[in-house]
Amino acid sequence: MFGNLLGKNKKSDSKNDVTQIVARVSKMNLSEMRFYVNNRVTDLAISEDGIVEVLKKLTHIDIESSKRYLQTDDMDSKKKKGFDLVILICKNMHVKAETVELLQEFILVYEELIRAYDTQHKDIYASRLTDAISLAIEGVNRHSELNRKTNVLGS
Repeated sequence: MFGNLLGKNKKSDSKNDVTQIVARVSKMNLSEMRFYVNNRVTDLAISEDGIVEVLKKLTHIDIESSKRYLQTDDMDSKKKKGFDLVILICKNMHVKAETVELLQEFILVYEELIRAYDTQHKDIYASRLTDAISLAIEGVNRHSELNRKTNVLGS
């Protein structure tokens, strides 16, 4: 009890938090992931690791089904929710360099799916996603610049 107040066992607590996030995100659907990214899940706070896990779920191949989360034969509403979730992640303040790399991987993995959706529905998700990723990169750059200035001033 007092270990938390005194700052002891921080490593084990953070490791437990990450394993809890991984377990929870693996069971989430798109709506639950959106609630999580919007920080509306009361018992699980949003974190950089959580956003990374959401993007890993979207981009990596599932071991059990040997498929990615979004497929060409999925309903259009699922594809739209997935694209909107990625745009929402780009606007989040918990984005870090690893997140940006996964965002770029998302674009590469789903490039054909995005193009097909845009032509079929007259949407512009390709440009919206690239613009959102550019904003995420700018946010990471600003954050690292702020950290650098803080380190210089703190020295």
